[in-house]
Amino acid sequence: MRDRWLACLLCIPSLLGAQQAQLASDAARAESTIVAAQFLSDIATLASDPFQGRAPGTRGEDSAVAFLERSFRRIGLKPGNPDGGYIQRVPLVGTTSRVDATAMFGGASQRLEQLTDIVAWSLRPDTIVTVRPSDMVFVGYGVKAPEYRWDDYKGVNVRGKVVVMLVGDPPIPDPRDSTRLDTTMFGGPAMTYYGRWTYKFETGAARGAAAVLLVHQTGPAGYPWTVVQSNAREKFEVAGGPQHVPVEGWIQLDVARRLFALGGHDFAALERAARTRAFRPVSLGGTASFTVRNAVRSVQSRNVVARLDGSDTKLKHEYVVLSAHWDGYGIGRAINGDSIYNGALDDASGAAWLLAEARAFKSLAVAPRRSLLFLAVTAEEAGLLGARWYGQHPLYPLSRTVANVNMDAMNPWGRTKGIVSLGYGRSSLEDVLAREAARDGRVVRADPEPEKGYFYRADHFEFARRGVPALSFLFPGTEYLDKPAGYEARVRGEYIARDYHKPFDEVKADWDTSGIVEDTRLLFRTTLSIAESAAWPVWR
Repeated sequence: MRDRWLACLLCIPSLLGAQQAQLASDAARAESTIVAAQFLSDIATLASDPFQGRAPGTRGEDSAVAFLERSFRRIGLKPGNPDGGYIQRVPLVGTTSRVDATAMFGGASQRLEQLTDIVAWSLRPDTIVTVRPSDMVFVGYGVKAPEYRWDDYKGVNVRGKVVVMLVGDPPIPDPRDSTRLDTTMFGGPAMTYYGRWTYKFETGAARGAAAVLLVHQTGPAGYPWTVVQSNAREKFEVAGGPQHVPVEGWIQLDVARRLFALGGHDFAALERAARTRAFRPVSLGGTASFTVRNAVRSVQSRNVVARLDGSDTKLKHEYVVLSAHWDGYGIGRAINGDSIYNGALDDASGAAWLLAEARAFKSLAVAPRRSLLFLAVTAEEAGLLGARWYGQHPLYPLSRTVANVNMDAMNPWGRTKGIVSLGYGRSSLEDVLAREAARDGRVVRADPEPEKGYFYRADHFEFARRGVPALSFLFPGTEYLDKPAGYEARVRGEYIARDYHKPFDEVKADWDTSGIVEDTRLLFRTTLSIAESAAWPVWR
């Protein structure tokens, strides 16, 4: 009997080894189901003209939601809403603004033309929003950050005033090297939330400003004025959401310079002053007034969510959420005769990634130990509203949500050595990503454009701000293989200048989808590892 027990014990390691080998083989087979043809098919469908650019509250939303729900059903995933459906309703209020604006300096009236001089709107759910002539005040970067002993307001009351701000963080030179930014102040070259336009509008509203105008500069904004112009369309807020400043918007850089000069101020000099702690708000010596006529409507938009139950009796009640947004900019201002903003990369490619991951995970012989949620959110382009709604009304407790893996736009330009993690170094999830990347001879890299603040511009941020560790990706490739010097900067720059938030974001015949497939397979293994591990990831 003793010998029989000893023989059984000696068999256990070999049985466990065989089981691990079988699981690894199954994972490799599932990973191989991620192929370019299906990717291109899904992107082409979602970005096709019949989908009308997928704006919330339109026939395009109906088409996108139906396609995603139908795809999840065909894959064999369960409905993700505990009510038995694939839909989470997201109540929105849409406002389409027609804006008349005037500045007055020295008794001379200066009409501010919408699209040419400013792009302004009101998110107040009122048909008429009026800002009577109000003093214009320059508040630098509009930042109050006690941890950096920084206060651009210095106690100045801006209630009822038109506040003009610079976008981005104050760029503080490193005292040891004036050619570099001080990494101990804000994020150095990396944008913090203080630099985001959302923060600027929020602080203006909290201080009772009548209007907030951000001076557009392509570098810190992260996109040219043409992208701002494409933003002159219906805007959304969650029903019952925060109170907005009456008028929000952007002012073109040259127009700002001209208005500052009319008030006797040199824009460049005030911009330099704003980069110091000693800066105090400056009255510009003129007024601005606005009349906004809003078309207001209520919209029941939709997040689409599917579920793959975990295989472990205990861990199946913990969740890993994979997310991407399905929405785009819909039908807008025609450019070269085309008015459908197809949104192929941003973000039909992300939605296609979500479906590819769903197919791969469903094909596993044994599901991961933890449950997976596949969440396609609405209204990202309106300010992460679908993700915010999920964060405020989670279908499964965030206290049992282990991680979020989010894709905003894929890389259609070829294979890369590096994969870029937005918010590089913030969580232990990157250890898992780095381990899996190393299997492919790849490495994890920081965002090559940290000044653009992408960490705060994607849906994962609504999970991160509620404590859920997140990995997020936007054009995730870097260090392109077998490409000429300067290739990466050229293709990304061309996309932002030519296609981003324009009708030309369409499936291109010259796309190289090898990087899309490689990144998706890497994230499949990364997510599988997160879902299999009993350990919880942590923020650093």
